[in-house]
Amino acid sequence: MVLGLYSDIAWSKLRAGVVQTNSMTMTKESQLASCVLMIRPTRFQSNPQTADSNAFQTSPDASPAEQQRTALVEFEGLASALRDAGIEVVVIDDTPEPHTPDSVFPNNWVSFHADGTVVLYPMEAENRRGERRLDIIERLDAKLGYHVREIVDLSHHEADGHFLEGTGSMVLDRVNRIAYACLSSRTHLDVLGDFAQRMDYDVVAFEAVDRDGVPIYHTNVLMNVGEKLAVICDTAIARDDQREAVLERLTATGHDVMAIDFDQLEAFAGNMLELRAADGVPVFAMSRRAWDSLGEEQRAKIEASGRVVTVAIDDIEDSAGGSVRCMLAEIHLPGSAQPD
Repeated sequence: MVLGLYSDIAWSKLRAGVVQTNSMTMTKESQLASCVLMIRPTRFQSNPQTADSNAFQTSPDASPAEQQRTALVEFEGLASALRDAGIEVVVIDDTPEPHTPDSVFPNNWVSFHADGTVVLYPMEAENRRGERRLDIIERLDAKLGYHVREIVDLSHHEADGHFLEGTGSMVLDRVNRIAYACLSSRTHLDVLGDFAQRMDYDVVAFEAVDRDGVPIYHTNVLMNVGEKLAVICDTAIARDDQREAVLERLTATGHDVMAIDFDQLEAFAGNMLELRAADGVPVFAMSRRAWDSLGEEQRAKIEASGRVVTVAIDDIEDSAGGSVRCMLAEIHLPGSAQPD
């Protein structure tokens, strides 16, 4: 059944977490990127427009200027650590206007794909929509040696109040073309269907809540899918049938599934990202808080799989409710770039 042909049966299956299949043929893509886009914050601060839907976000006592200063230090520390680990990092400065307090999280508005496609996404918060910048895409194409073949713009869904916040809303298994997505006010079924049809992805949709029963706002805070290792707080998936569907799909695609608990979820252990260094070694990037939350066996499993990069970004995590994975937009475009 092709996503986008929305019969009642199709919708009911999608709500139940059943995978829908698109028959298009797309360019084969690696799971791990070797280059990431990062946006250096200019006016970072806790965003009041996102607080209602993000239970991870808190209201700091620090002034906006102090939040910006701290976030900038944390940002530079992460960019430097990734480069030291062999990851190419393209850094582009945010613009002072319009004020986009969450611009440090570019993976919510854009994703880059191996066939040269760039996807732009609909954002729930109005002050986040200004993060979408065509000049960044033009720079990647014209100045940094990447090839952009097509831009798929899904932002028109904002007019209907429907959102899909990039690889925050979806955790992509790029090799097997599966999009895992927990439904929330920021992740809508119809936009998921639009993405899946255009990009030839299957969808595994489910409902997920935190320990207090509050819906989890983004899928990438509860799970990550790497080349061989998948990390997931499966107890957050509210329905048994959906939990089984997700775990079965991860196992069927050859992933070693590592479970994390609610304490680790709240420490952003689910918000890690696996990349590939220039020497071919996998790199697991996560915050220091996330790494510290893991048990000895969990750390050993990750260390056996690749190189680990951990950086303390406590203020970004507390103020904005996102972590390392959210700060990285993987560049899978054909071509190569020289980082700034």
